[in-house]
Amino acid sequence: MTTTSLIALFGAMFLLAIVPGPAVFAIIARSFSSGFLRGVYMTMGIVLGDYVFIILALFGLNALAEAMGATFFIIKYVSAAYLMWLGYKLLRAKSSPIDIETSEESSLFSNFMAGLLITLGNPKAILFYIGFFPAFVNVGEVAITDVLLIMGAATLAFGSVNLGYSYLAIRAKKVFKSPKAATVINKTAGTIMVSTGALIAVRT
Repeated sequence: MTTTSLIALFGAMFLLAIVPGPAVFAIIARSFSSGFLRGVYMTMGIVLGDYVFIILALFGLNALAEAMGATFFIIKYVSAAYLMWLGYKLLRAKSSPIDIETSEESSLFSNFMAGLLITLGNPKAILFYIGFFPAFVNVGEVAITDVLLIMGAATLAFGSVNLGYSYLAIRAKKVFKSPKAATVINKTAGTIMVSTGALIAVRT
């Protein structure tokens, strides 16, 4: 895996990480109610879930690509179209405050497991990884060092963004409940989704 591909992969991961979703809202809610530390443990669980999908995508896609041949690339374009459709929906979404529900105090382990299950239980995650990695990684030539580098990029990208949301949640509760902030987040997230889908589609 080249340095350029790794940097591009990290950049795309980082941009996609800021898109609000179940994990982001869960971290914000838990940080609101229970503090930053529990947001950290939930983030650790989320990143571990990404590790699982990374391994499945890299090694599972290698076998799938060999078995399906050219048909495999149809999956990539379907995934790209799906990301662009999600982005379009966000761009068209009406502004409304983000509804944050607080939760009771919970153990660190339960927060870790909640983060893991949020990722593993997200049906969009596997579609994202199926369409995402072939755009940046040659799945037929993946080495152990490449896997470690990708996991490192995922840790830095998804971990830093989720921890950032956790920190902002406890520092700026009013911002997350503002309709204007919700509009900005939706427009930004929608633009990122559409751009990423287009990038996946044009990458060979």
